[in-house]
Amino acid sequence: MSDHWYEDETGPLVRPYTVTQGRTRPASEHGIELMSQVTAVDPDGTEPPLDHARSSLLELVRREPRPVAEVAADADLPLTVVRVLLTDLVEAGLVRISAPVTHEGLDDPELLRDIVDRLREL
Repeated sequence: MSDHWYEDETGPLVRPYTVTQGRTRPASEHGIELMSQVTAVDPDGTEPPLDHARSSLLELVRREPRPVAEVAADADLPLTVVRVLLTDLVEAGLVRISAPVTHEGLDDPELLRDIVDRLREL
């Protein structure tokens, strides 16, 4: 369990796992890897009501597709919590998660150091 606290829309600080209703794993497996790309999807019809945590993640990826690790770092939430919340958004039809993009040069030491630094921020 994380020692991080999270402020929700009501204001009080709560543990991040509270926003997942205690779930530490997604209800279904969507293959969410650290470098999987998260992309917002335009909803068919009206968007379902979302709590603060889920709507905040959705806003992060509406700006541009982003890797899961970056979403977690920018949301300042543990990766396990972000995976659960992203799975909820996938099941609501609001985001799509794609396999990590593979490019030549991903073994670039500078890029790998940047990834490690971002993971440490989590």
